[in-house]
Amino acid sequence: MFESIGWAEILVLGIAGLFILGPERLPSAAAWVGRSMRKVREFATGARDQLKGELGSDFDELRKPLQDLQQLRNFDPKQLVAKQLFGDDTNGVKPNGFAATQPALPPSPPPAAKPDPPRAPGDRPTIDPDAT
Repeated sequence: MFESIGWAEILVLGIAGLFILGPERLPSAAAWVGRSMRKVREFATGARDQLKGELGSDFDELRKPLQDLQQLRNFDPKQLVAKQLFGDDTNGVKPNGFAATQPALPPSPPPAAKPDPPRAPGDRPTIDPDAT
């Protein structure tokens, strides 16, 4: 629940609470926060269990998109680029569905152009209407 809060932040909150509430009220405030967090956690667990009981197997289908979104939260573009550039395709099928069955052949050279027939001196070259 508090994955992003480290010990340094907790220490700063404790010192701020000590200055704001004072040493006589801080223990009771910490106990109240603990009880409130426990209640919230129990409510969330109860709601999840109730949904799971009512939906049955549909609950897992409902959780799958949420798990996919959770994976997107932990998305690291550097890892994705490195995987695409340097990753090994074990089965030969790309993410877009393309499966390379054999190596690509080099392109064949274009057909050679026909040389113009020899012209007599003073003759003009023929005009290709498609080229003009």
